[in-house]
Amino acid sequence: MTTTFSPDKIALSDMLRSVADGKLQLPDFQRGWVWNDDHIRSLLASISMSFPVGAVMTLATGNPDVKFKTRPLEGAEPPVNARPDFLLLDGQQRMTSLFQAIASGKVVDTRDARDKDIQRWYYVDIRKAVDPNVDREEAFVSLPKDRLTRNFRGEVVVDYSTPELERAGGLFPVGLMFGEYEDWAEEYRDLSPEHKERWKAFRKAVLEPFQKYQVPVIAMGNGTPKEAVCLVFEKVNTGGVSLTVFELLTATFAAENFHLREAWLGDPKSGVTGIQGRLHKHPVLGNVENTDFLQAVTLLATRARRLEQLQAGKTDSEAAAVSCKRKDVLKLTLQEYQAHAQAVEQGFVRAAQFLRTQKMFTARDLPYRTQLVPMAAALAVLGDKAQSVAVQDKLAEWYWNGVFGELYASATETRFAKDFPELLAWMDGKDAPDTVREASFNAQRLDDLRTRNSAAYKGVYALLMRDGAEDFRTGLPATDTAYFDESIDIHHIFPQDWCEKHGIKKRVYDSVINKTPLAYRTNRKIGGSAPSAYLARLQKGDKDTPPVDGERLDEILETHVIDVAALRSDNFEAFFMARRKALLDRIAGAMKKPVVGVEA
Repeated sequence: MTTTFSPDKIALSDMLRSVADGKLQLPDFQRGWVWNDDHIRSLLASISMSFPVGAVMTLATGNPDVKFKTRPLEGAEPPVNARPDFLLLDGQQRMTSLFQAIASGKVVDTRDARDKDIQRWYYVDIRKAVDPNVDREEAFVSLPKDRLTRNFRGEVVVDYSTPELERAGGLFPVGLMFGEYEDWAEEYRDLSPEHKERWKAFRKAVLEPFQKYQVPVIAMGNGTPKEAVCLVFEKVNTGGVSLTVFELLTATFAAENFHLREAWLGDPKSGVTGIQGRLHKHPVLGNVENTDFLQAVTLLATRARRLEQLQAGKTDSEAAAVSCKRKDVLKLTLQEYQAHAQAVEQGFVRAAQFLRTQKMFTARDLPYRTQLVPMAAALAVLGDKAQSVAVQDKLAEWYWNGVFGELYASATETRFAKDFPELLAWMDGKDAPDTVREASFNAQRLDDLRTRNSAAYKGVYALLMRDGAEDFRTGLPATDTAYFDESIDIHHIFPQDWCEKHGIKKRVYDSVINKTPLAYRTNRKIGGSAPSAYLARLQKGDKDTPPVDGERLDEILETHVIDVAALRSDNFEAFFMARRKALLDRIAGAMKKPVVGVEA
């Protein structure tokens, strides 16, 4: 990646003229202007004292591979067909503030210290500006749109609504800083000899520093690649807000008259639902982000490029790699996006359908959101073939190895690029993916699973529901309807209160080994009682719950791989050891390989 930078200095007046003419514009991925009144006045004061206010960074236009939709700086109204020579990558807040206050000729829409929208005109108090004992920031003031100052009762105190009143009050309009101010100044000087001297001092103290002010500019050449623009923007942008590939592609595609943001978010005005809305209708996809979607599209696009190059005679090592790293997403063309987006959307929907078969119903319970990316990409390619039992079985084996191997916790982009083609090859009869062959689960890890922060913890919870765990009270297995209607969640088997009273350590009783999926009302019935007591209550029933036959209740407990005798006798140690072994057997069954660290 070769990026050229050239430092320069440009007169502030010329910079503002470029903004007005449309020669300097913003790439559309830039956020909006957000500076408030205090920031603007402080910036103006700094320039009046020739203080440095930081360099701005620009990117020369003209690179056919880096096309962004552009927009003028807020407040600027350049000619309709104006084409920018440069894009402003860093310095938007400063340049917009200066342009609006000095060169726009319009009242500035900004905010006060309480973040309330206000409109302001900016002035310099001449008397304060030339007084060495007054802080320069105090000399820069702003007035409301009508240029009237009022007291707390709303009564007008001072009127500055005409040039005559401005001069009488000694307030010089900042909007005249680079304009025709001689008439204004001449009438101010004629007010008295004192005013004449004061103007002379003001001109030297404020006007000349503004007129001589040079803005440091770091200019990036038009040979700068798109990924470098993105990286540089993130590193130098003074707003400190990371730029996403989605925003960059939105600006790139907009240059070809395609609205990526609208395609993703939809258009509320017309009632059109976007891709996000359609995916989020499936609760398990509720956290899918635009970058996840673009990564899946990029996997398909880079695979298509690779296949085309292989068919053209390139070797495996010569052909482009399947990848979805940031730089690959940024190279995605509009044509490629449009070719694959619909299939990828369907791939995510098929992923949601598969996850429901594995008893994962909400985004909260999903072990890894990131594992959706290669899954959706693979299902997009497989299409209807994904419905076959052979594909579903292999997909489940790959999925559970990823979950219990905890392989999607880091370096996910590299794993995406391996799993996607390897999954497709496996479905075609070739070797299993590395994720399946490399994943392992250590028995000791089960003891450490205590919270939803762990993917494996969520995996145990889902695995119990997948394998038929029935609710203690209703005897119903977890289905979509039961999950939501009964508010199924993971709860303690030996209640926390009981464990505390019997001296069982929190790190032990809080383990997933002592937890299982139960309905909210069932957990309320359990309360803090000993298992023997709450099981007796369930068998007896009450006004809200019919009695449960003891034999049937034992069958239900066994669906949770619970040692019935140990639970009924309140033998926590025997229960814990037996269930630990049973859960490890379940995990081994899902991964289709032995668990590490289990004694033969």
